[in-house]
Amino acid sequence: MSLMMSQPSLVESPFDYERLFADTLQTVNQRLGRYLDKDACDASLEAEGLWEAMRYGTLDGGKRIRSVLAIEACKACGGTLAQILPTVCAIEMIHAQSLIHDDLPCMDNDDLRRGKPSVHKAFGESTAVLAGDALIAMAFGLIARETPLNDKVTPAALLAVITDFSDVTSVRGLVNGQYVDILHEGKPYTPEILEYIHTYKTGALFRFSLRAGATLAGASEAVVERFTLLGQKLGLAFQIVDDLLDIASTSEALGKTAGKDQIQEKATYPACFGAEASRQTVERLSRESLALLDMTDGMPQGYDPAALKALVGFISNRIK
Repeated sequence: MSLMMSQPSLVESPFDYERLFADTLQTVNQRLGRYLDKDACDASLEAEGLWEAMRYGTLDGGKRIRSVLAIEACKACGGTLAQILPTVCAIEMIHAQSLIHDDLPCMDNDDLRRGKPSVHKAFGESTAVLAGDALIAMAFGLIARETPLNDKVTPAALLAVITDFSDVTSVRGLVNGQYVDILHEGKPYTPEILEYIHTYKTGALFRFSLRAGATLAGASEAVVERFTLLGQKLGLAFQIVDDLLDIASTSEALGKTAGKDQIQEKATYPACFGAEASRQTVERLSRESLALLDMTDGMPQGYDPAALKALVGFISNRIK
């Protein structure tokens, strides 16, 4: 079953995400590697296994889509890569932590992630838990310590980003979504519960990524809220496509166990509304996202949403 949307205007086809954002991805991966270099951070031999688990779960694989969204939002609002890069690395650490913990036997219980054994299979459950814990704490330090202050990145703006980051990593964000997701496994659920799960478990980090990009570029409150709404729509679209891919793709293509949602009786859009209605929802969210990017009021001179528009198409049309 093809998941390609019948909207060629969204993005040129074929869309080579890795090529178009090659320099950005290389920069993010290099900076992440530097931050997670155990020799630069901690010479303790006793912690070597923990560092390796953190690196294994964070550095190997992943499209860094949230990072690219944050960077392009920052650029579109007149900011620079230097202003957002520490926050971008923090986003990747939190995303990695969420996957490490999601895969645990007490959570979603998956032995495969990004085409290789999950962290708990490679390093043990206790080390996986601690690696995730360490990544959370380390992420906060990166934003606070490494973000350069200037006329746009004021102490107030930095505090706002850190406060938002606290929300997204806690019971107001990812943790909340994961809790409700597990709570409703194999149980009846309503469309409202389904949207709630996706809003928190996936949408929270998408919202933060775009919101942080705009905030650290010095955008107005109205523009920041517009990018926050964009993040909500893209996060939901991303998760619905993930739900569709779980039933239409293979473990080799996904890099994780295909069909797991059905096995665990997860609350998903295809299960609740059907595949065709789910695809139509993604199309609607894509159109609404593009409409938000077409709004130029309040945007700085030179505002260019082209890269973000391409990312809308990629998120909506990705097949792997």
